[in-house]
Order: sequence, then C-alpha cells, then structure tokens
Amino acid sequence: MESKQQQVAIVTGASRGIGAAIAQRLAKDGYAVVVNYAGNVAEADKVVAAIGADGGTAIAVQADVADPAAVRALFDAAIAQLGRVDVLVNNAGIMPPGLPPQLADTDDQTFDRLFSVNVKGSFNTMREAAAKLRHGGRIINFSTSVIGLALPGYAVYAATKGAIEVMTNILAKELRGKNITVNAVAPGPTATALYLEGKAPEVIERAAKAPPLERLGQPEDIAAAVSFLAGADGGWINGQTLRANGGVV
Repeated sequence: MESKQQQVAIVTGASRGIGAAIAQRLAKDGYAVVVNYAGNVAEADKVVAAIGADGGTAIAVQADVADPAAVRALFDAAIAQLGRVDVLVNNAGIMPPGLPPQLADTDDQTFDRLFSVNVKGSFNTMREAAAKLRHGGRIINFSTSVIGLALPGYAVYAATKGAIEVMTNILAKELRGKNITVNAVAPGPTATALYLEGKAPEVIERAAKAPPLERLGQPEDIAAAVSFLAGADGGWINGQTLRANGGVV
C-alpha cells in the first residue's frame, strides 16, 4: 500500500527572524518546508541545514514575492521537488529601518516598495495558492498589531497590513468548497533583527513594558500561533486575524 505523502508548507521570507522560526516549527510539526528567501541564500541554507539536522525535510527556493513570475516558479519548484503544497505562510514583508517616517515625510520610493512587497507580494502568493493548494489546505497571512496601536510613523506600513486583513477575510469566503482556511497573524513588537535595528535601548524597553506580560514577543511565540492555524486544531478558524501580541492591544 502506498504511504501517505508528507504535507508541504511554503514559508515566505523564511531565512531569518520570525520566518525562520516558523519554518523550523512547521518542520517539527511534520511538514516538509520550502524556505523561501529573497536574496540571502547563506541564511536560507542555514535554516534548511538546521531542519535537516533535526530530522526534518526542507529545501531553499529563491523568489522575490513582489514578482508574479517568481512566485509561480516558487510554487512550481515546491510541487516539482516535494510533490504538493498544503500550507502557505505569507511571512515576507518589509518596514523602513529604525523609526519609520511620518506620513508627510514618506517618499514615493518607500511607499511603493512597502506596497509592492507587503501587499502585492502576498496577493501574488495568495492568488497562486488559490489555484495550487491541496483540498483542505491553509493560507496564513501576516498583519501587524500596529493597526490597533496606531503609532505615529507607521501609517503607510499599517495601511499595507490593513489591506492584508481585508484580503484575508474575503479570500476565505471566495475559497468556499475547497476546504481551505485563510487567516492572518498580527504580531506585536517581536525581538527580531528587523524590529531591533536602529532603535534606541529606551525605545525597546518601552515596547517591552507595553504588553501586560511585560516582554517583547519572541519569534517562537509567533511560530506557535502559525502552527495552531496550520494544524488540525485550527481547522474551524477561518477569515480571522489572530493578534499574537501579549495583550498590548
């Protein structure tokens, strides 16, 4: 009798930080993982090696999610090398380093790049997943708790993630009949290199004190939320945004 084929998860932006933690957690959960990266092959290979050393299966595939052709190639590589795609985690995203500019000081290049990666990138992968995910699959997008915090300086970044929450809700309804759930995770301040870069110690300390649990989130905290939504226990959650932020908002 043919053995059941291993389920496959694509994690975008998985070479570092939250994405790397998600890739490693899903591998421990039993998925074969596609570690997507935009440019840093060395970091992606480290994640693949760590998963392999722990007994898991992973491959690294380069793709700029803002490029529709690259996204199609990403899914095609996953299917060609691993046989299927069951889970898409849209972790890839960018924000301006340090304290971002206020809306009136945001230049066109920054605005366009944020929407290109954060909105168009997730649109590209969601569109591909709608056609290529197996029946019963999962799409897990990434929003941000900055939407609720409404912090000055984050207007454009939060706007990109507001678009993600709307698309998450509507796509969940559009996939009726495929038994595919579509949800989003909205982290609060999380101790990654991307978040910590360029911030003064007092800014980081203030952010750590803001949640009632009085600490920054860790990448593993966010990976645990993704694991829940990807797994059987999250099967009745659909069209929702889970705010994984320690109660900050």
